[in-house]
Formats: sequence, C-alpha cells, structure tokens
Amino acid sequence: MAMAAPWSSSCCPATASTSDPRPLGPGSLKGAAWPVGGAGWRKCREQGRNSRRRLSVCATATAPPPPVDYADTSAGAGADADYVASLKGAVSGLNRGLAAGQEDLDRADAAARELEAAGGGPVDLGRDLDRLQGRWRLVYSSAFSSRTLGGSRPGPPTGRLLPITLGQVFQRIDVVSRDLDNIVELELGAPWPLPPVEATATLAHKFEVVGTSGIKINFEKTTVKTKGSLSQLPPLEVPRIPDNLRPPSNTGSGEFEVTYLDGDTRVTRGDRGELRVFVIA
Repeated sequence: MAMAAPWSSSCCPATASTSDPRPLGPGSLKGAAWPVGGAGWRKCREQGRNSRRRLSVCATATAPPPPVDYADTSAGAGADADYVASLKGAVSGLNRGLAAGQEDLDRADAAARELEAAGGGPVDLGRDLDRLQGRWRLVYSSAFSSRTLGGSRPGPPTGRLLPITLGQVFQRIDVVSRDLDNIVELELGAPWPLPPVEATATLAHKFEVVGTSGIKINFEKTTVKTKGSLSQLPPLEVPRIPDNLRPPSNTGSGEFEVTYLDGDTRVTRGDRGELRVFVIA
C-alpha cells in the first residue's frame, strides 16, 4: 500500500516575531516543506504596518534530511507499529475469532493487508528464519469463525453437543530441529456433579521452508496432558488415524505463508485462506 510522505506542500505555516526567536524542534517542522537550497532562516514574506514589522519564516535545513523510504522496514518501524496496533484493535474482543462475524472478518483482513503492505514487502525466511524461534500466542484466527476447533479442516465443534471450552492457543517453533507444535489448552465438560477436565493437547509437526516465505508442516502425533486435580496422570498419545482411513481433507500436512514478521508480532495466511495473528509469548 503506497503511503504519503509526512511533508505537506505548504511553506511558512506560522508567523513569528523577530524580537523573540525560538528554536524549532522536530515536532514544529511537521507540515513544512524542505527547500532545495539556502541555509539558516529564509524570509518568506515581509510586511510593514506603521512602526511594527512582522515577518513569516519557514525553516530551511542546512543539509536536508534524506527522504523516508517506506519500503525500508527500519525507516518505517514507527509506521509499522501503528498498523500493528490497528490490527490488534481489529481482532480484540473476538475470542480469537470464535466470536467473529462477517463484518469482523472483513475488518481484520483489511487491517492485516495494511500491515503487510507497510512491512516493506514479502518476508524473507532465508534471512529471518531465526525470528520465528520461540513460543507464540494465537490472538486471532479467521478459521475459528466456522465454530469448530479445526477451522476449515475437520475438528470438534464448540457448543452444546460437545462442551469444549477453548483456552489459550500457542505455537512453539524450534528453527534448529524444525519442530512446530500447536499447543491448545482445553476444558472438557463433564456430567454434574463432576468438575470439568482441564487438559493441554500438543499437536507435533515437522516443518520446512518453501520458497521465500512459505512454511510446510507435516503432522506427527497428538499428545494430551491433563491438568489440575488430574495432573498426576501420564501424558496420553492419541492414536493416529491410518492414512487409508483419513478423509481427503485431512492429509496431516498443510502450508501457510508468513506475510508479516517483527520482533513480537507474526501474521500468516494458510493454504485455505486462514488469517492468523500471533504475538510472542
């Protein structure tokens, strides 16, 4: 997305008295044009009225600053921060996307596209792969608007038929071992008077970089660990569905593209159009 430079075409925005010169700080030059030549103060207009003389001045830099290149992520870091804040605002209060309606989906997608455009172009994982390292918390997934935990892929429904409450969702990435684990905190309803069962499901994957900014993941196993009063139980590895019995829509692998990446925010788009927003945990 093209961005307008923060300088206006108008010069001499203010009128100042020569008897009380005041140095201009960076904030006072907002909206002023940088002239091509000259040094010090340049008189823009001089008017005489009786015995009082006032003049309008505009700042002329001895060495004009270089133009801001918004394709450079270091120069546009402030602009990116504004777009990151806008995206986080668009997805706040949506319960990671489970409470998103069509208008919410459109608003989040528009905010993400603005951030992606301000980021200076495609992410280069050949250069920035180390920035994926760590534990990331999911703050939004457009796939959850389908009201299933699998998004556009098969998954358990949320609601009365199967009372599952979704807790925090994390993604743990190790760039050395090429491990990518999706970690989901769940609360499973139980018949009264039994308390709900708290558990953490870890879906382990291996990943590989595809192209410049693509990630391909291959599912390996799912492990469930109970918490709370049942935390003493050992982890349970869920049997994997044989390949010949697995539905075509659930191949155990998937791809997504990293479309924005900085020190604490990551935006991805999946192979089925899912928009996901993560923050470093």
